[in-house]
Amino acid sequence: MVGGAAGAYGAHGAHGAAAEWLRTGAFYQLVHAVAVIALTGRSRGAGALLLTGATLFAATLYAMAFGAPRWLGAITPIGGAAMIAGWLWVALRR
Repeated sequence: MVGGAAGAYGAHGAHGAAAEWLRTGAFYQLVHAVAVIALTGRSRGAGALLLTGATLFAATLYAMAFGAPRWLGAITPIGGAAMIAGWLWVALRR
């Protein structure tokens, strides 16, 4: 729900960098939500990394889009690294 709302607001209500942050956060949040659902019962560790990473990644982008300090952008890559680690876990477990 949050990802859909953020993407819609990014596409139709926000402008400039805020719109891009909202669209990017929504995309990654929604894609990884589907991945976590697909991994249910298969790989808890990978699912946890994907869920945590997507949440951190998207939340920092959403926060900056709504006026939070730009230094939060330094935290965003931590979420990205967690998502990458989750995908590596999936790839190595197959």
